[in-house]
Amino acid sequence: MGLLKLLTFPVSGPVAGGRWVLQTLLDEAHRRYYDPAAIRQEMADLEARHRSGGISDDEFDRAEEALLERLLESRQFTRERE
Repeated sequence: MGLLKLLTFPVSGPVAGGRWVLQTLLDEAHRRYYDPAAIRQEMADLEARHRSGGISDDEFDRAEEALLERLLESRQFTRERE
């Protein structure tokens, strides 16, 4: 078993390292996407743009709905990971 690992290391080493990098990136992307504080900040920024006239009522409604759905997904994602 040890000899086989040693012989396949030139191939399996970079594959395992690449897999670790991809998993780390995926974990960080999930953490940022599902972060409730970041979602709330985006909602506050959206409301500020709406109040200043930067976006229309329809755009605000669509974006707010998407952020609320994301917040609900965030809560579900957090519960599933615990």
